[in-house]
Amino acid sequence: MTQLPITANTTTSDAVAIVERWVEAEVPAAWRSAAAQGPAALKAVRSPADYRQWYPTFARSGLVAPTWRPEHGGLGISHDVARAIEALLAPLRLTRLNPLGLNNTAAALFSHGSEEQRMRFLPPIVRNEEKWCQLFSEPGAGSDLASLATRAVRDGNHWVITGQKVWTTWADEADFAILLARTDPEAPKHEGITYFLLDMHQPGVDVRPLRQITGEAEFNEVFLDGARVPDAHRVGEINDGWRVSASTLSSERQMVSGSGSGGMGRLGGSSAERLISVARERGRWDDPVVRSKIMRLWAQEQIRGWTNARVRAALSAHQSPGAASSIGKVHQATLNQQIQDLMVDLLGTAAIAWPVTDDPDALPREVHGMLRSLANSIEGGTTDINKNILGERVLGLPKEPDPWKGKPWKEIPRS
Repeated sequence: MTQLPITANTTTSDAVAIVERWVEAEVPAAWRSAAAQGPAALKAVRSPADYRQWYPTFARSGLVAPTWRPEHGGLGISHDVARAIEALLAPLRLTRLNPLGLNNTAAALFSHGSEEQRMRFLPPIVRNEEKWCQLFSEPGAGSDLASLATRAVRDGNHWVITGQKVWTTWADEADFAILLARTDPEAPKHEGITYFLLDMHQPGVDVRPLRQITGEAEFNEVFLDGARVPDAHRVGEINDGWRVSASTLSSERQMVSGSGSGGMGRLGGSSAERLISVARERGRWDDPVVRSKIMRLWAQEQIRGWTNARVRAALSAHQSPGAASSIGKVHQATLNQQIQDLMVDLLGTAAIAWPVTDDPDALPREVHGMLRSLANSIEGGTTDINKNILGERVLGLPKEPDPWKGKPWKEIPRS
């Protein structure tokens, strides 16, 4: 089936009716039946491999990014119509693959890229044909990202990239990367950076996995030694990469902000709804203290979802979420860790001992969630950095003093 016959002029009721017919015709009946029984039943009948094989059907429909223009892979509909469609699709849990492309890369292309770049890269992102990662953080430039040292030197119509990046999610699976590199070491640190789109399948790109406490290796370090980027894959002006990156960083914070964010959800662990189920299964629900703890977290989860939905509305209208995305990110990191800690507490001894195995999938799901949630305070910008953003840009507090402000990057001490 090709793109759905839904346009900007289609009414909400007509759009919902069209999507209902599409679901009946294109979503396997076993998935629909299981979805009505809940997430666990759906997971039992739909493996990740099954979903990836079916995903092109989803992409062709235009429903992966429905507010994008049709030529970019969407339907060009309003946020209100998209929200009604999303409510219809929600029980089916049609996860968007390639989230770093759909969120981080697309944000920069919509805000600062050329139409030629959008036409080249957005449709394959929607179809999950070209996967993306983000080459920003470095061993000596994490929280202070603007101090990054990876160099890009002009060579005719190309740029030659040399340096090292770290904590790069899914770099081992990526076809392309959004990359920040220093193009003018004589300029102040924020003013000598340029934003590029890097082909990961080329000589000079070495990806090495970093094993996590959960046993997985979704993070990587990337070594760049003479990798090349055509100037046509530069986003924005030369030395203006820090301004371009603001749209990506805002979208990244929004992507890891949990329910309602339109991104990657909880990034480690179960929901407050699952806490209720586990408490009942373990005979703890009759304890008023336990119920109070769970419902406090459940209420916070609802608030987070509503907050994220407001920010997502701005994204759907191709607006930058700006500093507001930091609210969801800070809230999500703390809340998710509290939920996962309580989950482990409810499980008792079952959460502190299990058979020894090299298989990371053998780790109990709840324990895995608790261990993975430890990263929530770091990914998408540390909690402390995001609190600084909120203090300065939302509350209007003075910025922290910087004795090196305005100095050339090459004169600034670095670790």
